[in-house]
Amino acid sequence: MNHNSNTYWDLIIRTKSGWFDLHLSDLWRYRDLTMLFVWRDFVAQYKQTILGPLWYLIQPLFSTIVFTVVFGRVAKIPTDGLPPFLFYMAGVTCWTYFADCLTKTSGTFITNAGLFGKVYFPRLTVPLSIVISNILKFGIQFLFFIGFLAYFMIKGAHIKPNYWIFLMPYLLLLLAGLGLGAGIIISALTTKYRDLQQLVTFGVQLLMYATPIVYPLSVVPEKYKWLALANPMAPIVETFRYAFLGSGSFNGIYLLYSTGTTLILLLFGVILFNRVEKTFMDTV
Repeated sequence: MNHNSNTYWDLIIRTKSGWFDLHLSDLWRYRDLTMLFVWRDFVAQYKQTILGPLWYLIQPLFSTIVFTVVFGRVAKIPTDGLPPFLFYMAGVTCWTYFADCLTKTSGTFITNAGLFGKVYFPRLTVPLSIVISNILKFGIQFLFFIGFLAYFMIKGAHIKPNYWIFLMPYLLLLLAGLGLGAGIIISALTTKYRDLQQLVTFGVQLLMYATPIVYPLSVVPEKYKWLALANPMAPIVETFRYAFLGSGSFNGIYLLYSTGTTLILLLFGVILFNRVEKTFMDTV
């Protein structure tokens, strides 16, 4: 063993001692590994399927068609004068990205227990790679939505895109942050409470109906509207629809509320995630 005091090490692994000792700089140091995980998540999902990446388009299309028939034709829920198909596709496009981020990151510890027990790397690279790979999927579905938007505009539908579309990168960051923050909190808790993993899918479905995806915010009674907007996803979806379709509402205060909620969830999630990763092998 070399006891020379001038010896330098490329990497020194230390335990995280404090709640706020997050070592986020490690994420940048392991950025190549993160991108490898991104490629794995994006390619492997439909690698052995017949339709492959077409599923990225088929899923939102089928969901939109079902919503159009069930909620538009049968239930006759109004869509603020917008073509029902476009109204539902706007909501589905936003919701799918958030839901995928939340459900897939929520299983980080359980799904990767074998890998985490063998080699050291920043555990946050795994949920972060899921969020990034889902951005690629969202990009495909967003372009799909823009294609239908252009079609309906050519057909003369009453649609008024406006300059708020430039908020799209910001809205995407909020969707990613909410999904990642909530997902890693659940992931950390499932190391001790396995029941949470079973409730995630059910909970996400319930949350979707508490978000103006299949109905416009305008149908919510005024005295309950604040309750609907207490869901941080509601202002994001409403802003998205307002920007691209010219319908719905834009309220900067509620969007700031969504931003604050996102930051709190992310901070608490990262702290809890890093705290749990030191002992999770004893409980998983």
